[in-house]
Amino acid sequence: MKKETYKAQQPFAGEKKPSMLRRCVGHDYTGRQVYMVTMVTEGRRPLFGQVVGKSDAPAGSDLEPHIELSPLGQRVSDEWWAATQHHPEVRILALQMMPDHLHGILFVQEQMEKPLGMLLRGFKQSCNRHYRELVLGIAPVPSVALTTQQTKHKQDRRNEDRSHGMLFARGYNDKLLLREGQLETWVRYLNDNPRRLLMKREHPDLFRVQRNVEAAGMTFSAIGNRFLLDRPVRLQVQMSRRLSEADIQEQVAYFLTAARQGAVLVSPAISPGEKAVMRAAFNEGLPLIFLQENGFTDLAKPGGRRMEACARGQLLILTPWKHHNEQLTISRNQCLKLNDIARLLTSPTRENVK
Repeated sequence: MKKETYKAQQPFAGEKKPSMLRRCVGHDYTGRQVYMVTMVTEGRRPLFGQVVGKSDAPAGSDLEPHIELSPLGQRVSDEWWAATQHHPEVRILALQMMPDHLHGILFVQEQMEKPLGMLLRGFKQSCNRHYRELVLGIAPVPSVALTTQQTKHKQDRRNEDRSHGMLFARGYNDKLLLREGQLETWVRYLNDNPRRLLMKREHPDLFRVQRNVEAAGMTFSAIGNRFLLDRPVRLQVQMSRRLSEADIQEQVAYFLTAARQGAVLVSPAISPGEKAVMRAAFNEGLPLIFLQENGFTDLAKPGGRRMEACARGQLLILTPWKHHNEQLTISRNQCLKLNDIARLLTSPTRENVK
């Protein structure tokens, strides 16, 4: 897609509803905008096909991770790409089918008469018909006029048992394009989904959200190699914001030397110096325990290169608090608390470096 065909929108005002299925309060869903949409099957059933290959296979090889679509998955894919036939003001940019969900990117190029949700509702209804035909074996029924009472009775039955002819779970998640470069990030994420799923299957313990992980008398949620907590040498990385660049590089050299000798570096990576140390160690593949403010949803997974680090057993991500959907700025008290936790998680014989 040419860069001049879209423009990133400024963030909207208004708070977000506490749900992954939230709509953006105050946003005009009929206007020009790029969206990434995610829909999951009812009960997370793997109806769209199966991901095959190997996570470490090179691109273009026979074993490159990819999804082999089921007949239903192919019908759903066709419906997504055909959406522009009924809505010429919308351009489909991308689609990634997965066994139990899909990610799609679309561009509303001009003002729509009805909100985007109506387009997605029609897409779901078309997919439901394919599901009933291919999976449930229910032949299409000619539409008939229903009385208000009959319509209410039909809706009540669906509310009681959504497995009766319902392919998708209620709702969907949408993300708005807000900044330059975000579209390219989305496309890379979609393309990488099959590989990431295979990585999770090949290393299930390293990607499962672990609850009630106990360490230093505290309880955490965790993703990654929790056995890093048992390593004999664990060093806290905590550095003043007042350090010069030369001082920071000196500390980077010190911590890298310690990590190469087997030490695990522990930090929330808040100050520039802490970030420089943790980034350098991460890039070198050295063991890290990273503390973060936001918690994990049940289906959370590490993003980007962190996923590869988890697969190698290099990384443990810990959080002492619950998940929130809002993008919040970390407070000073939280920074102090996370650094205090990092100190408690280090081994008693550690050497502190400020």
